[in-house]
Amino acid sequence: MAFTTLEARGQILDDLGAAVDQIALAAALLAEAYEQLDVTTADRLEDQLYRPVQRAFGRAKRTHAQFAERSRLSPQPFEPTALHVRRHSFKEMIERAVATASDADRKIAELQDSMLPIEAGDGELRAGLGEVRELLGALTSRAPQFLRTLGR
Repeated sequence: MAFTTLEARGQILDDLGAAVDQIALAAALLAEAYEQLDVTTADRLEDQLYRPVQRAFGRAKRTHAQFAERSRLSPQPFEPTALHVRRHSFKEMIERAVATASDADRKIAELQDSMLPIEAGDGELRAGLGEVRELLGALTSRAPQFLRTLGR
C-alpha cells in the first residue's frame, strides 16, 4: 500500500517523536545520576554526558517542530521527563541513559534508512536528524570512559 505525502510526513513526525521521548528519558536519568555524585564528578558528568543529551533533545524537538510547521501538521509537545524515585545506582542510571540514547539513535537511523526523509521530508529535516545523531554519538562514545574513571 502506497503512502501519501501527508501520511509519510505524519510517520516521520511519529517516529521522530518516539526518539525525542527516549532522549528526554536519557536526560532525566543523567540528571538523577548527577544528584548522586560528588561535585567534581557531577561536573564531569554534566560536561561529558548531560550536555550532549540536552543539546540532542533541544535539536530533536526543534527539528520536529519546524518540520511539522513546514508540513502544516501539528507538532507534538515535548517536556523533559522527571524521575521521582532513585531506584538505581548512578552507574546503573548512566548505563540506562546510554542504552536509551542508543535506542533513540537507532530509531532515527531507521527513519533515515526508510527513505521517508528523502521522499517526503526536506533538507532541513535531514540535517536536523544528522545533528541529533551526532550529539547522541558523543554520549555513547564518552560514557564508557566516564564510567571507567569513576572514583579516580
